[in-house]
Amino acid sequence: MSISAPDHHKTSYMDLALEEAERAAERGEVPVGAVLVRDGVVLARDGNRTLELNDPTAHAEIQVIRAACSMRGSQRLPDCDLYVTLEPCPMCAAAISFARIRRLYFGAGDEKGGAVENGTRFFSQPTCHHAPDVYSGIGENRAARLLKAFFQSRR
Repeated sequence: MSISAPDHHKTSYMDLALEEAERAAERGEVPVGAVLVRDGVVLARDGNRTLELNDPTAHAEIQVIRAACSMRGSQRLPDCDLYVTLEPCPMCAAAISFARIRRLYFGAGDEKGGAVENGTRFFSQPTCHHAPDVYSGIGENRAARLLKAFFQSRR
């Protein structure tokens, strides 16, 4: 259930996520950034840190979910919205579901590794206990350009 309905504040939160993706690229990480928001307040923002932390689970989404849960003293974030520059993978989609995140906004789709509109379509599975409202294509062109440039520079 994906809807394209960008408005100004969603674009600006995605701009923050894109800044985090750019910072991740500067660190040599795959340029993915995420921002977690509650009632118009940014609770956490980060980018991929898998290389820096030697942790395959240190995706941008996991980083901000961990930070917000720690800050709030809860494993659930039902009144929070997540903005991420790339379609979440299966691991991140599961974490989004387990955290009960209200809305997911993402930029570029990921045909190879995504699990929301591509791949396993995690939120559509009968075993998924919570599916956020999903809005795709927010800042998609900028996110896709950033990823493309990053991988071209690695070849």
